[in-house]
Amino acid sequence: MTHEQRTWHKSTYSDGRGGNCVEVSEGPTTRLRDTQHRALAELNLPAREWSAFLTTLTR
Repeated sequence: MTHEQRTWHKSTYSDGRGGNCVEVSEGPTTRLRDTQHRALAELNLPAREWSAFLTTLTR
């Protein structure tokens, strides 16, 4: 199994005070994770679904 290098960034909605933060890694599969529990789990979404989700939020 190869290790895939991912670039993560904090959501712009994160408070920046070490509280409830979400990180996102965008690509063919967009990944989301909780900054306080990075190793526990990730939510993986196809890029098309992530784009539709963001479009819905901006309406």
